[in-house]
Amino acid sequence: MEKTICELFAGVGGFRLGLEKSDNNWKTVWANQWEPGRKTQYAFDCYCTHFGMCNHYVNKDISSINKSEIPNHNLLVGGFPCQDYSVARTGAAGITGKKGVLWWDIHEILQIKRPKFVLLENVDRLLKSPSSQRGRDFGIILSCFKLLGYNIEWRVINAAEYGFAQRRRRVFIFAYHNSTNYAHYINKNVNRPDCIFNNIGFFAHTFKIHGVCNDEIQHIELTEEDLATVTDSFSYAFCNSGYMAGNKIYTCNTTPIYEEPVPLKDIIEHNVDAKFFLNENLEKWQYLKGAKRLERTSKTGHKYIFSEGSIAFPDPLDRPARTILTSEASLNRSTHIIEDSDTHQYRLITPIEAERIQGFDDNWTNTGMPEKFRYFCMGNALVVGVITRMGNYLNTIFQKETEVLSCIEKARKAQ
Repeated sequence: MEKTICELFAGVGGFRLGLEKSDNNWKTVWANQWEPGRKTQYAFDCYCTHFGMCNHYVNKDISSINKSEIPNHNLLVGGFPCQDYSVARTGAAGITGKKGVLWWDIHEILQIKRPKFVLLENVDRLLKSPSSQRGRDFGIILSCFKLLGYNIEWRVINAAEYGFAQRRRRVFIFAYHNSTNYAHYINKNVNRPDCIFNNIGFFAHTFKIHGVCNDEIQHIELTEEDLATVTDSFSYAFCNSGYMAGNKIYTCNTTPIYEEPVPLKDIIEHNVDAKFFLNENLEKWQYLKGAKRLERTSKTGHKYIFSEGSIAFPDPLDRPARTILTSEASLNRSTHIIEDSDTHQYRLITPIEAERIQGFDDNWTNTGMPEKFRYFCMGNALVVGVITRMGNYLNTIFQKETEVLSCIEKARKAQ
């Protein structure tokens, strides 16, 4: 089977880079990146700097694109935006939220193109949203895949627990069409959930866990026959791992077999430019990082106590980084502050250090974009090495699909 990729919400190319690091035979036949509200499309320009300018690399709002014009592909990938996954009944406005609506563009591509495999990334709260109907949004996504003939596996992965330089928790969704050899392989074991979690599932091969037994695994059936019914009635507390085959869903909380992460001290730069040092606002930084307990008033006039714990100040160099956000390096609580190893003064992390934390090559985003946007791109990106590990097993899956297709073709010719 040809290893063709369609990359959605491509950013600066983290999915593609991760897959190509596993095997340079992956071929991206179509990619889309669009940052709404920005006159200059820095992320797309960065993508094209590294991968070339091509008619199949499209810098347009995905919602405006005729999905039938997208080339056929065997793997659809993307880190899709993470807000507002609700669905409305026929004739209504649909999903609310400027970014949540983009799930339905993925859904439309799945309907039209039917790729054999899908690999998606999102924030782990997707499994619990919305707060008023826990698990509904993920239930909608599961239903979409089920109705289109896909099974799926999912796992929440903290990159630092598997040897990487960042404590970044994300949920990964691997879907495979029922027509694939891989689906046939998994379906033979669908009633042996412990075996799928521990040994033969996609994530069992890529990110090892301490074994789970069957009495730890929850089992439900997704019986709703349409998306509107799921929206109205579905609610379930999904665990951090699971899979769905047909109507059956199995889920449990898994514990990683811990791999020593890369600490910040191993990736920091030396002789850093003076502009990254904290020459002012030190008290403000200390306040932002400190614990707080404040009385606030809601829009309705209700008084309540807002509280938050402290964040280490500075960030310890003997631990991996915290999660990088799009606001990195701005004056806010989540920004990393480290003690420079040369001067022992406090400073921001540099754009190159942010790239290293995400697993990109040095100066990957040094393509003409403002420094502020380099941090923004890294906050939107994913840990490249996590994708490379998945790519290593995808190479095996695709090879087996090719072998099966070859055997079928030989049998046909022999008839």
